[in-house]
Amino acid sequence: MKCPFCGHENTRVIDSRPAEENNSIRRRRMCDECGKRFTTYEKVETIPVIIIKKDNNREAYDRSKVEAGVLRACHKRPISAGQITQLVDEVETEIFNLEEKEVSSQVVGEMVMNKLKELEAVAYVRFASVYREFKDVNTFLEELKKVLE
Repeated sequence: MKCPFCGHENTRVIDSRPAEENNSIRRRRMCDECGKRFTTYEKVETIPVIIIKKDNNREAYDRSKVEAGVLRACHKRPISAGQITQLVDEVETEIFNLEEKEVSSQVVGEMVMNKLKELEAVAYVRFASVYREFKDVNTFLEELKKVLE
C-alpha cells in the first residue's frame, strides 16, 4: 500500500480488526519511510450493478445517489447520520443480495421507501412525493392516509 503522505511504496500493517459488522476489515498502517500512520478498509469486491432508470437509460449503481435522496428526505428531521448510513447500508445489501446484474430504479426506490417508512413518517412522505412524482394534493393526501393507518 502506497503512503498517502510521502508516496513511498513500503507500508506495514500494525493493527487489523473487523469493521462494519464484519463486512470489511480496518487496517492501521505505518509508512516505513516517513513513519506516519493511516487507516485503510478492505471490502469484498461486488459485481457491478447497473440501474435501469425510468427512461430505460442504464447507469452504474452509485451509492451516493441513494444517500443524497435519503439525506434530502431526512433534512431537519430527528434522524442521526448513523441511522442514515445504516439505512443506506441495508438498501445496498438488499440490492447486492438480489444477485442481478441489472436492477430497476423502481425496485431501489421501493427499498428506500420501505426503510424510511420504518424509520420516520415525514421523511418517508418526502421521499415518496419526489419518487412517485405526486401530481396534486389528492395524491399526497392518499399517501398520508396510508401512513396514518
